[in-house]
Amino acid sequence: MATRVRRLLWSWWVWALAATALAVMGRNVWAGVSVAMAVLARLLERRVRPPRFGLDHHVGVGSDDYLATVAGATGSPFIGGNSVEVLHNGDAFYPRMLEDIQHAQGSITIEAYIYWAGEIGAQFAAALAERAAAGVRVMVLLDAVGSADIGDQILHTLEQHCHVVWYNPLRWRTIASFNNRTHRKSLIIDGRVAYTGGAGIADHWRGQARTTDEWRDVQVRFAGPAVAGLQSGFAHNWQRTTGELVSGAAYYPAVEPAGPHQVQVILSSPETGGSNVQTLYYLAIACARHAILIANPYFVPDEVGLELLIDAARRGVAVRIMVSGSRNDNWLARANSIALYGSLLEAGIGVHEYNRSMLHHKVMVVDGRWMTIGTSNFDSRSFAHNEESNLSLFDAPLARAFEARFDLDMAACQQVTLARWRARGWRQRLAEGVARIFEDQV
Repeated sequence: MATRVRRLLWSWWVWALAATALAVMGRNVWAGVSVAMAVLARLLERRVRPPRFGLDHHVGVGSDDYLATVAGATGSPFIGGNSVEVLHNGDAFYPRMLEDIQHAQGSITIEAYIYWAGEIGAQFAAALAERAAAGVRVMVLLDAVGSADIGDQILHTLEQHCHVVWYNPLRWRTIASFNNRTHRKSLIIDGRVAYTGGAGIADHWRGQARTTDEWRDVQVRFAGPAVAGLQSGFAHNWQRTTGELVSGAAYYPAVEPAGPHQVQVILSSPETGGSNVQTLYYLAIACARHAILIANPYFVPDEVGLELLIDAARRGVAVRIMVSGSRNDNWLARANSIALYGSLLEAGIGVHEYNRSMLHHKVMVVDGRWMTIGTSNFDSRSFAHNEESNLSLFDAPLARAFEARFDLDMAACQQVTLARWRARGWRQRLAEGVARIFEDQV
């Protein structure tokens, strides 16, 4: 309670100062707007309640008990008979996505937080328009905030041929939920093949993360019965936005086994009042026995998450965390993350800042056997405000393959030391203090 009151007072103090400054400059209207927005943000603030009890499991992630627990706690079963490919960086995943689009016969559904103007956006629009002209039903659900920079030309192409819908546009009648965004990135072809991961559709995801302009990211291509789980996430948000039920064999066909992998599709939504992805993350950390690898651009765990990681390190688990460093596109997230480094480092947790380009994938591997890849960041925004989707796999070869890529990425990282963190300057500390005011919105 004391922490909540302190945050409230700080938020009012900052906004009041901004309003005063604007008023002094003669912009009284905008001063009023600033105060109004502060009040609105506080009134509409959504907090997720993380699990605090029941996380002291005496089972490891390699046991059948763990798999049964995580399936029951998230409401998502493991489904067998799937093929899985982990694709690193845009030069690997964009060509495969476009190729699968070209082979679509009945339906294509896309749910995207980011679809921006640019060359890759134009390529996707042309491919989708061609399939729509051939009789394929193409449905595109775009976040009204994240995809605002789609550009008139691409939007015209899509609207001329496909069914395009905007998720949660900013309107007065929906202002109570304006902070709810769809952060999912899903592409589903004929209900049989699907993609999800960290990347949207924009030029900065092209390439191989060799330069500062090429973001480092991961997409998963999977085929088989588990695709229906990701399709249901799209269908829910499509119906919520349009009132149209997505149904029929074009979207939910009878799917034969496509590979040997068991896949769990985790869907999170603020409508449920809790985060399935957060539950997934926390259970995996609590049940780790040997090693935890986390690669996530925006790493701002709450008190429970921080305690779980520290406890894991103290019981002998090797914990390494890779975050986006100097190329991070969100200073609020980065400042909040840096503020937490000290507690992690004191517990012996390795913290590594990726500096070659923007690191954007969201992956966690535990004990070299279990892993999750998806759209969810390790922060309050993903847990409390966003529609998210993750895939979980219990597969040692895939987990170890990502561990090898993690080690390769270490060449582009700078390890954070406790001495370096303690020696950071007053400007950085001030930025962290300001950022902490808005940590629940990161």
